[in-house]
Amino acid sequence: MKKVGVIGLGNMGMGIAKNLIKDGYDTTGFDLRESCLKELINNGGNAAESVEKVGEICDVAFVMVMNGAQVEDVVTKLSPGLKNKGTIIVTATITPEEVKKAYKIAQKSNIKMIDSPVSGGLQGAHEGTLTLMSAAEDEVLNNCKAILESISKNMFHVGINIGDGQTVKASLQVFIGATFTAIFESLVLGAKAGIDGKILYDVFSSSGVSSPLFKNCANLILDRKFENTGSHISTMYKDLGISMDMAKQNGVPMFTAAAAFELFQAGISMYPEGDNWSIVKLLEKMADTKVEWKNNN
Repeated sequence: MKKVGVIGLGNMGMGIAKNLIKDGYDTTGFDLRESCLKELINNGGNAAESVEKVGEICDVAFVMVMNGAQVEDVVTKLSPGLKNKGTIIVTATITPEEVKKAYKIAQKSNIKMIDSPVSGGLQGAHEGTLTLMSAAEDEVLNNCKAILESISKNMFHVGINIGDGQTVKASLQVFIGATFTAIFESLVLGAKAGIDGKILYDVFSSSGVSSPLFKNCANLILDRKFENTGSHISTMYKDLGISMDMAKQNGVPMFTAAAAFELFQAGISMYPEGDNWSIVKLLEKMADTKVEWKNNN
C-alpha cells in the first residue's frame, strides 16, 4: 500500500488525513502549526519535520495550502525527493496558471501531478464525501484512484490537462458565491419585513431552491454561528477573486458574481475573522434588523 503525505493540516487537510488513516494508509503530514501535528499524531498519523521529509517518506502527497505561492513553494521542496518518483495531488484552490507553473516545477524531477481542487467544505472533508474535480492523464489518475476514493464520494475526471480542475472549480465558485449572496439577502429581507426565521427556513427548504448548501448556511445564520464553522470568509473571497480574474481573461461578463465579490469584500473588511455567514451581520446592520428563528422586530 502506498504511503501518503498531506501538506497543510488545517480544517480541510486534517479531514483528508483522517480519512486516509481510517482507510489504512500510512499517512504523514506537515504543517507549520505544532497543534496540527499533535492532532495528526493523536489520530494515528505521523508528523514530519519538513516538507522535504514528507517527500522522502511518501509515494503520493496531497497539497492543501492557501494560495498559489504556497503551492509553488511546497512543490519546489517536495518534488526532488518524492519517493519512487511519485505523484503530487494539488487539492488547494488556486488559479489555472498557478497550478500549471507548479506542474512545470514537478516535471523537472519527473514527478506526476493531479490537479484536483475540492468542494464540500469542512463536513465533506471530515466525512470523506468531498467532490473532486480531477485533471490528469488517465494512467496517473487511475494509479491514485483508490487513495482519492478515501476522501471522496464524487470524483469527476474533468480533463487530462493540468489546470482544467482549477478552471472547473473557479466556475463552480461563481455559482456558490452568488448562491450565498441570494441566501443572505433573502433572509435579511424576510426578517426586516417581520417574518420569523423558522418560517423562512421551512418555506425555502420545501421549495425548488432547497439544497444542503442552503440548509447548512441558513441553520448557521439562524443559530448566530458566525465564526469557527470551517468556512472562513477569506477563502471564498480569495476563490471569487480567482473566478473574476478568469472571467476577465476570457471576456465573460460576471454581473452576479461581481456583486457577490463586492459583498464578500465588504464582509471581510468588517469581519476579517468571521466565516462566510458573517456577511449577514453587515446586511443586518444596514437594514436595522436581525435574522433569528423567532423574529423580535
